[in-house]
Formats: sequence, structure tokens, C-alpha cells
Amino acid sequence: MSSIVIYCRGGFENDAAAEINHYAAKHGIAGYVKAKPNTAFVTFECFSPNDAETLAKKIDFKKLVFARQWFVGTLQTNMPIEDRVSVIKEAVQDFPLCGELRVETPDTNEGKELSKFCKKFSTPLSKALEKQNKLTREVKPTKPVLHVLFLANNTAYVGYSFSDNNSPFFMGIPRLRMPADAPSRSTLKLDEAFHVFVPKAQQETRVCSGMRAVDLGACPGGWTYQLVRRGMFVAAIDNGPMNDDLMETGQVKHFREDGFKYRPEKRNIDWLVCDMVEKPTRVADLMVDWIVNAFARELIFNLKLPMKKRFDSVYECLTLIHEELQKYNVDYEIQAKHLYHDREEVTVHINVLKVPQNLYS
Repeated sequence: MSSIVIYCRGGFENDAAAEINHYAAKHGIAGYVKAKPNTAFVTFECFSPNDAETLAKKIDFKKLVFARQWFVGTLQTNMPIEDRVSVIKEAVQDFPLCGELRVETPDTNEGKELSKFCKKFSTPLSKALEKQNKLTREVKPTKPVLHVLFLANNTAYVGYSFSDNNSPFFMGIPRLRMPADAPSRSTLKLDEAFHVFVPKAQQETRVCSGMRAVDLGACPGGWTYQLVRRGMFVAAIDNGPMNDDLMETGQVKHFREDGFKYRPEKRNIDWLVCDMVEKPTRVADLMVDWIVNAFARELIFNLKLPMKKRFDSVYECLTLIHEELQKYNVDYEIQAKHLYHDREEVTVHINVLKVPQNLYS
């Protein structure tokens, strides 16, 4: 198979295309991108049939900012409506044994119209693939995931992704409910960020009750809400008013200050979160300052993107952060993602592993 299929947010196809081109060139793999505006997916067509799988193994999916999901696949067109299963069975003959089937659509209005069909089609297809010994009866998380991405009722990309290098979520989208008592819809951004950036097995130790957090630009409290519901004590930094219900929890202390000027009195902050509307490079500089001064152990923040050259803007900020933290010999892990609940922004997570004491003592 020579294609890599990448899901993204509609309108960000050029950014996903620029990103896969960047990494393909970095690994010396030749090919070209196919991308149409507002289709919510792109493909990278490798000149050599084996290179798609090579890329899917060599590129760390966590490093892809604009990709929600990806898989190695081929396009099946003009499938007979009365027997699409046989066409797919033929397409998967050389596939490895897969441990999960996901029949999906692009995240578009046209895709949504196909979603009911996809749910119905999954059952007969999975039974046929089980008989063909291409799909296990029970879900096996360690085996590859078999993807069928329907573009129309007779057209689909068929392929597979590696379970240790893909998104664990159907269509690459965590399914979250909007809490009725949350102060704003922005609350879902931080909720999704915790699901994406912190492995499920580590949630109880890294995102837990009793921790201390700071929310820069907190008003009216959408992100503070997520910290409070997880049992944290929050310093909410904003000159504007906070939600009354949050303040009544006793877990929030409101500081009417500029988020760019505030610094904590003690270096005991478990989480710093920030969703301030400001130039991305200025926010990146602020986060670096918090890190090198050892004010916070983990950070989640948004970088607001320009209308054009969004890929360039993101990588400029990430490069700035990398260079500054390396200069100060900080040990850290970083991941950036254009989340489902993000719009013209990218969410970044940094886990600070070690800061040299001489930087802040």
C-alpha cells in the first residue's frame, strides 16, 4: 500500500499536508499530498509501495499536531452496493491480523450522513473479516486497528494503523459531554487535553484530588471548572469576574491580576493551565519562564493561530520552546495537538521532568 490517510479538522487540510510533507522529507521518503479544502482528511501518496508503512512506523504519531488519526491504506472505488464486503475482503488479503475494526467517516456534514450506515455495516463486515482470519473476535489492544473510511456509500479507504502509534479514539475524537453547570464551552478543551495528553493508567496519580493548580486568564472559569471537578485547589488569575458557583466550592482563590505578570509565592504548583488570547510567541515565552523557574510541574496551554501559515506558526513556537529549554538544560516531554474542541488554536502539554536547581535557587 502506498497511501497514508490522515484525518484532520475541516479547513486545516493544508496544515496537515504541510506537516506530513515535512516529516516525509525528514525521513527521506518521496511522495506527494492529495488534499481538498473542507474534506477533513488528506493523503500522502508514496512513490514506493512499501514506504507508507515505513512512515507509519518511523513517525511518532504524538509529534503530529494537525492529525487526529492516520492509517496506511488504499482507495476502493465503485464498490457494488449489494456486496461491498467482498471488495473489502479482497483489499485486506495481505493485512496483518487486526484486533479492532473501525468503520469511520470524515468529520464533515457529508460524513455524518454516512454514520448510520457505517454502524450497521460494521457488524456484517466484522463477521466476514473474522471468518477470513483478518480480525479477532474480541478487541485486542496490542494488535493493529483495521480502518474503513467511507467517503461515499461506494467509496472507501481501507487500511490499518499500529495500536502503539495511533489515536485510541474512534475517528480520533474523544467523546465528551458538555457539563450543564460549566461556565463556558471552553471547558471541553481542557477536558479533552487531559484525555489526550495523560495516559489513562496515569490519570489517578497525575491529575488528582488535592493538587495545586494555576489558571492564567481564568475568567469566567471554563478551565478552572475542570480542575475543580478533579479535586484540585486553583489560583484563578484574571481581572474579570469568576463564576459564582466555582467560587462557592472553596477550592478557588481569585487573583485580579494580569496573567503575564502573576507568579506564585511557592514552587509547589502541580498544574499550570492557560487559555489567554495573545500572540503565540508571547504565550510560549511566558511558559518557558514558568518552567525554568520551576514554578509548575506540568503545563497545558493554547497557542492562538494566525489565519495563514498556521503550520509555520506552530512550529516556530515549538522550536522556540525547544531551544530555550535545551539552553537551560531542562529535561521535559512535550506534545502539541489541534484538538477536536480547538478552533484557531493548538493545545500544548509539557511535562517538566527536571529543572537544574541553579536556575532558581
